[in-house]
Amino acid sequence: MGNRSRPRFRFIPREQSKAKVEERPRTTREQLFVIGLFIIPGAIIYTVFLIMPMLQAGYYSLFDWNGLGPLTDFIGFGNYERAFQHSIFQTSVVNSLIITALSLLIQLPLAMALALMVGRKLPGRFFFRSIFFMPYVFSEIITAIIWTFVYNPGGGLLNTVLATVIPNYEPIGWLANRNIALLAIFFVITWKYFGLHMILYMAGLQSINSEVEESARIDGANELQVLRYITLPLVAPTIRLTVYLSVLGSLNQFVLIWILTAGGPANTTQVMASYMYRFGIKSFNLGYGSAVAVTIFVIALVFSIGYQRAIMRRDYAGSV
Repeated sequence: MGNRSRPRFRFIPREQSKAKVEERPRTTREQLFVIGLFIIPGAIIYTVFLIMPMLQAGYYSLFDWNGLGPLTDFIGFGNYERAFQHSIFQTSVVNSLIITALSLLIQLPLAMALALMVGRKLPGRFFFRSIFFMPYVFSEIITAIIWTFVYNPGGGLLNTVLATVIPNYEPIGWLANRNIALLAIFFVITWKYFGLHMILYMAGLQSINSEVEESARIDGANELQVLRYITLPLVAPTIRLTVYLSVLGSLNQFVLIWILTAGGPANTTQVMASYMYRFGIKSFNLGYGSAVAVTIFVIALVFSIGYQRAIMRRDYAGSV
């Protein structure tokens, strides 16, 4: 037999032991550089677009300034005194609190009820989820325009439907009636935002282990008892979050109200944000408007810090 051809390449086994390259530990200066590399850009943007405008608003609020020319007429806290003594500003504060209270008492329970129905075994629940969440997808401007046509006293959708159902029905100016205008606006706010809270509640309900609820039913608990003692306590962190979002959103509500009524009729639907725009920016009284803006900010900040420390602190502690 002839000589067998040798393979051109031979397999060379790896060495059993390789010298490990020791990495040089980073110094404290290098660690701070890396941390700063990620933090500084965001901190600059946060300072320029949030911190500085807030400080400027606080500074402007101490002057009687129309937004043009230098700041010369220093009046101290005169703008704040003027705001708190103005009856329309007092009305705007009350209206903001009314919207907040109605959101907590009506909007959030409605969202929870729908989440319990749509998120469980309701036939066609996927369709209902999409329908209920769709209003939140619309921008506030589009929502306000839609409801302007719905509330139109001359041939609007709502009056047309009611005239078809109720004999001898007289059309109502929903946004022109001082007694019902604020409630009409709240209905629009609820229609717009309850879908968001419903989705949040559904996410919280889906995180609950169904075996826990089933064990309670086996032990003899009815559905109301399961809901009260099992479901709601387990979804409590989500409820606390939605309360937080709802209160802050109600205190800063502006676009829907301004487009629908501009604070009318006769300032009966004025809220703090629309009051700031009407009597501050639109009236070229930026010093006064800045004082109102600072007041809104302080109210929201006090609530935010107090609520997070007193109510949501347990959620933060549980997530650590």
